[in-house]
Amino acid sequence: MAGICSGRVAIVTGAGRGIGREHALELARQGAKVVVNDLGTTLDGNGTGTGPAQDVADEIIAAGGEAVANGADVADFEEAGAMVRQAIETFDGLDILVNNAGFVRDRMLVNATLDEWEAVLRVHLTGHFAPLRHAAAYWRTEAKEGRTRDARVVNTSSGAGLQGSIGQAAYSTAKGGIASLTLVAAAELARYGVTVNALAPSARTRMTEGPFAEAMAAPEDGFDRMDPANISPVVAWLASPESAGVTGRVFEIEGGRLCIQEGWRHGPVEDAGRRWEAAELGPVVQRLLAAGVTPEPVYGA
Repeated sequence: MAGICSGRVAIVTGAGRGIGREHALELARQGAKVVVNDLGTTLDGNGTGTGPAQDVADEIIAAGGEAVANGADVADFEEAGAMVRQAIETFDGLDILVNNAGFVRDRMLVNATLDEWEAVLRVHLTGHFAPLRHAAAYWRTEAKEGRTRDARVVNTSSGAGLQGSIGQAAYSTAKGGIASLTLVAAAELARYGVTVNALAPSARTRMTEGPFAEAMAAPEDGFDRMDPANISPVVAWLASPESAGVTGRVFEIEGGRLCIQEGWRHGPVEDAGRRWEAAELGPVVQRLLAAGVTPEPVYGA
């Protein structure tokens, strides 16, 4: 299969359904060989099964592409390492890592439990770190051996992590952490030929059903802005050689609307040249706030 990712080897986590499935299918259409990872859990992270991953791999193969299924728990450090090795051993290398796996356990902060908090951070944050850590080690070794690969990482953040979202404290925290991880990884891995970017996608999936169902409904104008397939061409481009030089950025994509997030930046400043007195800070803070940009509202506020 020819395309902008022709001959490249990709891992897509959480690729059994929803946005991840569309990523795997699009990368295959663009010529990539794909390791389709999915633990096969329910929306809240319960249960396991490789059925969804195998279904997607079979669909790719039926269309003339190359793919294998993988059922690793990406937040398990050893299983994530085995997944990376599977890609290398099956397809003789690894060029693309798309970190997409995740689930939600939404709760207002005053009702949230520690178990829910830790579960969401584990699958999102650790589930990004563990595959990235193993892939990065491989790419570093390749570079040191004189075989630098033109490698790509595409992480999955969210508007919830960038602007915050009512009822999603754990999810917002995890997705914000992924945006920061993207910045650090981009800076550290550039020397090995690796670019690292993130997406903040908006689409209709299992995770957006329920509270966002009305907003995610298909419109009447013929263009389904919430179709998860809208997200994947951006992933394919970021995964391709064409994206060389683009790194450390977060892209927001909804339907046909593509936006580069600007994130935290140094804003207005006053320097007293000495230690501040607590009683004098009121007017100073008010001046800084007046000179700065008004923050975007938290989703659901």
